Amino acid sequence: MPEIPIPNSCEDLLTQMVSFDTVNHRGDVSGSDGTEAALLAYLEHVANQWGLATQRLPIDDYDSNLLVSSTWVPGAPTILFDSHMDTVSVDGMTIEPFAGRIHQERIFGRGACDTKGSGAAMLWALKRFCQQSKPTGPPANIAILFNVDEEISMKGVVAFVRQQMAKLDWQPNAVIVGEPTEMQMVTATGGIARWSIHTHGVAVHSSQPAKGRSAISAMMRVIEAVENDYIPSLDTEHPLVGKAQCSINLISGGTQINVIPDTCEIRVDRRLVPGEDPLQVLPAVEAHLDRLRAGPEHLEIEQDTPFLDTPLEPSLSQQFSNQVGELLQQNDLSPQAIGVSYGTNASKYPEAGIPAIVLGPGSIEQAHTVDEWITLEQLELGQKIYFDLMSKAGEFF
Repeated sequence: MPEIPIPNSCEDLLTQMVSFDTVNHRGDVSGSDGTEAALLAYLEHVANQWGLATQRLPIDDYDSNLLVSSTWVPGAPTILFDSHMDTVSVDGMTIEPFAGRIHQERIFGRGACDTKGSGAAMLWALKRFCQQSKPTGPPANIAILFNVDEEISMKGVVAFVRQQMAKLDWQPNAVIVGEPTEMQMVTATGGIARWSIHTHGVAVHSSQPAKGRSAISAMMRVIEAVENDYIPSLDTEHPLVGKAQCSINLISGGTQINVIPDTCEIRVDRRLVPGEDPLQVLPAVEAHLDRLRAGPEHLEIEQDTPFLDTPLEPSLSQQFSNQVGELLQQNDLSPQAIGVSYGTNASKYPEAGIPAIVLGPGSIEQAHTVDEWITLEQLELGQKIYFDLMSKAGEFF
């Protein structure tokens, strides 16, 4: 890789991380995989220069995850820190997305807030943790998982939890997922169901529309059923996350102006709250679509296989979150656990029985924005709290 100076501060590390284009192009854009490879190689190089252990964890047909860890102490408890390397699109941004410019005590650029800021703070904190002259307290193992494809399908964390972790000779006692929470502890997150609904018609010349059947007209009926019947029926609420939500956010259909369209597609985004089962979402919508199929027009409608992400329940992480809350309070921060409506990697770890919370510098208000930024104050606070958590990890278990 080209010679890149080893960073001499957490701010320097973040600006260099932002300089890598890791926009996730899977699915909606070009369909290409693996935009995180160059950043992974850079982080691996920096970590090795600092004397940290690294391990690439390959994923079939994709780039690898990267595991960075402290010197291992057999039998000691382990806390895993999780940060994704990919970002959302830079379309419409009003700043240079990969410049990592520092201005007015802020670092600007795509990913500065979501979530390279968390990743930089974690890695800098691990460097400090491993270079302590006299570590205090019981020993602990610390690892950071820099993972891929969080913004589209969470491919990296899914591969780690369901395949890669079993090949390691250790398992995390708890996980801290970095997302922009302003260093407030999140123990409950929303879940996601995303899928497409298709209608089919008969294409004919638009001069004789009666001989065909418009898939767009059929889709109008589907949209009416989803928005007027299904969405108003959603009444599940959670005290930390809020109310269940659903929206239709993309539509496409037809081939050209003089042809009755034979296909139309909408893409639906359903936000779940803890207590809801993602597997029940499509069957509930299907009941409404069945009524349309059975109607006099006999509409042809089908639903695709959805992308599903389970909500994060706070119960499994209760003991761990109490301990993290005490540390936050000692740093004059709120120990109170909160919930968020969006989904994160944290929801995957309970599948393996591992407690997980979400905690990171920066505000969600700046994530995915046209001028994305994180304050230097938040970045410094993030690496300080992460360092304290690493230093006290041995007391948690």
